[in-house]
Amino acid sequence: MTIEEKKVLKSRLESKIKRTRVKIERMEEMTQPIGPENAIGRVSRMDAINNKSVMEAALRSSRKELDEMESAWRHIDNDPNFGKCERCHNEIPFKRLAVMPGSRYCVHCA
Repeated sequence: MTIEEKKVLKSRLESKIKRTRVKIERMEEMTQPIGPENAIGRVSRMDAINNKSVMEAALRSSRKELDEMESAWRHIDNDPNFGKCERCHNEIPFKRLAVMPGSRYCVHCA
């Protein structure tokens, strides 16, 4: 991977990390407990609880994605093996890393 590709990738990662942090903040607000003092009917409360469960799963997924992106961001400049598949040790194509910056495997090994 060239130095220029690393710069482009790092810039894209920074942007994605910022967007994901904002998304996580919104999700955290939406997963707050539903208090019994809220004047909603029984069916509405069950619907709200179900929506909360779905949002919590999405929140866990977003946090995992953020961890992977932050790890990739830290390794771009410092890890000589960044951009190489952990299984076959071939270069991961730049286009794949641009779309999935946390990729640790090439398409063939994924």
